[in-house]
Amino acid sequence: MHQMTEKLLTLWPELVMLIGACACLLVGLSPSASTRKGPAWVAALTLITAAHLVIFSNAFNPDPLHGHGALAVQLDTVSFIKLAIIAVGLLLLMVASQVPDRLRQTIDAEQRAQRGAPFETGDALNGEFFAFFLFSLTGAMLCAGARDLVWLFLALELTSLPTYVMVAIARDRADAQEAAVKYFFLGAMAAAVFLYGFTLIYGATGYTQYDQIITYIHTLTAQGTPVSPLFIAGIVLAIVGVSFKIAAVPMHFYAADVYQGAATPVTAFLAFVPKTAGFIALLGLLSLAAPLGYTQLQPITWLLWTMAVLTMTVGNILGLLQNNVKRVLAYSSIAHSGYMLVGLIAAHAAATHPDAAPAQNALGNGTAALLFYLVAYGLATLGAFAVLGCVTHKGDEAQTFDDIAGLGRRHPMLGAVMLLSVLSLVGLPPMVGFLGKIYLFGSAFQHGFVWLVVIAVLNSAVSAVYYLRIIGACYFSQPNDDTQAIPVPARRIGAAVAALAALALGIAGNQLVDAVNDATITTTDDTQTVPAPTRHVSTNW
Repeated sequence: MHQMTEKLLTLWPELVMLIGACACLLVGLSPSASTRKGPAWVAALTLITAAHLVIFSNAFNPDPLHGHGALAVQLDTVSFIKLAIIAVGLLLLMVASQVPDRLRQTIDAEQRAQRGAPFETGDALNGEFFAFFLFSLTGAMLCAGARDLVWLFLALELTSLPTYVMVAIARDRADAQEAAVKYFFLGAMAAAVFLYGFTLIYGATGYTQYDQIITYIHTLTAQGTPVSPLFIAGIVLAIVGVSFKIAAVPMHFYAADVYQGAATPVTAFLAFVPKTAGFIALLGLLSLAAPLGYTQLQPITWLLWTMAVLTMTVGNILGLLQNNVKRVLAYSSIAHSGYMLVGLIAAHAAATHPDAAPAQNALGNGTAALLFYLVAYGLATLGAFAVLGCVTHKGDEAQTFDDIAGLGRRHPMLGAVMLLSVLSLVGLPPMVGFLGKIYLFGSAFQHGFVWLVVIAVLNSAVSAVYYLRIIGACYFSQPNDDTQAIPVPARRIGAAVAALAALALGIAGNQLVDAVNDATITTTDDTQTVPAPTRHVSTNW
């Protein structure tokens, strides 16, 4: 079978997502008012269908870890990532389902249509908003299956470009447009940086496909031929550029302003989807350099180590200085990127260090720890932002500590969701954040990064100050009479499900971690042998 045909057969979930996005656009343009409210349902059906396709594509594969005769859903890493994106995407859809309906532009257009005036299709944004929602999720899913630098670039841009528009259109304030412009231009700069890194990798190896690059580097290493310095420079530039997606130092400056300016449900989307795509891309990029070994890759290891320390430290220190809850959660997001970089460093060390023994369980598997923590962080931060999205202060969304004062007493369910979400972000048992940090920091500790783990634990302790400040405002401050809870049932349900899932995974999440560990082992076993490249280029640039 042709290689392109084989690749397309693995992309049915993404193809369904793209078809669903186009369907959202068409439904949103309907002349019928009731039909124009359907894009959210179309998006939900699309995500459920895509999840079934991911699951059923693995349902009848022999389970290599439990005997050849067993039939089980044995997911590889790519399938697990896709399912995680879809699962959190469904919760994000519930949180964002009423965003277009509450826009002044949409309300005015519907009111004019009700009075008998012709409906102007450009005035309602339901179709466009949910189409961009699905396009961005599709990009993140494509990042998971990317095995080519060109593919990865297109997938990263498909993830990011829709979010620029979502930030601009989802809120009736100039702050949103300002945030979108800042986000777009910094994102364009970051894209230029990592694309330049990709070109250097191609120039040094002559290939864009991962397998061919890895085999080429293996060949040079076996022959004792030094790799071109352009290759290392390309990896470094690619890491720095992609760090924009995860809001890591030094590409973190946009996060607080964009998170504050965007509509709260969109902020929740930004906190999970681009970050997930970014870390998936980093895992793939680091795999390209792994054949060089630990010694030659020490500059990259120290780059990641420095980024991790600065990211978690800057995020937590600046988080202490904020009076806006959305900005606090923005700097929290930066800090959590630092924690996840710890897992990425452990995964990188396991692939490159000559003395690193294969992980016998999930506690020593940095890749499994990172993927699990992405889910844990996504659930916790979604719950926190969803609660903010359920509350308004004088007609505008809640943002400050005064806006959520007494929330736990006036609205016990919302207060409980915020409590569970914040406890998970702190990393306290029995929440999933605690279990996630155990695996993240444990994997780094097992690979000898003791001081990095010490710094991460100290940063986690510092973060408790501003997280507990949020809890204190909800439960120990006098209620604010100007703060009202808005009737958004889907958003409340999404918030509650995310918080309960964070609690349930904290109690019984070991099985999920083991499943992720098995997935990474399966993927590694399936990709050990790659064809030797036939093209050779000079390394003396």
